[in-house]
Amino acid sequence: MVVLIKKKHLMMCLTIIICISTIFIYNNAFAMQHYYKVDFSTAIVTASSLNVRSGPGTNYKIVANVKKNEYIRVFAGVGDWYVVQVEGDYVGAVNKKYVKPIYPNNNQESNENNRQNSNTENTANLTADEQEVFNLINSERKKQGLAALTIDKEAQNVARIKAQDMVDNNYFSHNSPIYGSPFDMLKSFKVSYKTAGENIAGNSSNTSAVNAWMNSSGHRANILNANFNYTGIGVVSGSKYGKIFVQIFIGK
Repeated sequence: MVVLIKKKHLMMCLTIIICISTIFIYNNAFAMQHYYKVDFSTAIVTASSLNVRSGPGTNYKIVANVKKNEYIRVFAGVGDWYVVQVEGDYVGAVNKKYVKPIYPNNNQESNENNRQNSNTENTANLTADEQEVFNLINSERKKQGLAALTIDKEAQNVARIKAQDMVDNNYFSHNSPIYGSPFDMLKSFKVSYKTAGENIAGNSSNTSAVNAWMNSSGHRANILNANFNYTGIGVVSGSKYGKIFVQIFIGK
């Protein structure tokens, strides 16, 4: 069957097709924006409430929400947006206008001798479980050509308290019902840092716990983060998993 289209209607159809094509091309161009590296890995939220979206634009769906003064991990930039990871292991994008970068200390070499001298004393206070986890973590860093982590007394105290808190209150989460987020806890215990992170695990074996971390992209990223130079490790027995592991990472 042949359908006859009047010239006026034909022009209208062509206009619609051109518009649709233009939108399609625009969307393709937007999706192909280039990602670029950023010179920091942690940022703090400055907006009272910030939506984390599934892509770099307000037309993408909301996957999470973060509040003012919460810390987020930043992987890269794309246009006016950052690709980030937030509490709950959600990965998405946030508008860079509403976060403030926290830059790592670039003077690590000048402090290297002091860190090495203090580390021997600090590791003497670790339990056998904590020492083994500490050694395993630094072994993984060494494989990647990264500097070994140093035990920080304050971070060590926080890690132990958090691990015991998880056992005593029978929960498994980065957010403590008593102390809040890891960043809230570091602030409460007056631990100074420029960038920070936390790994948690429940396992009966020290080696298996570290292996599980290394097989998880988010946990592995913490372990192999060159901006972290200090750590604290808490290992407490008594949970349904056998042991609870908490590792606090900080960069100064």
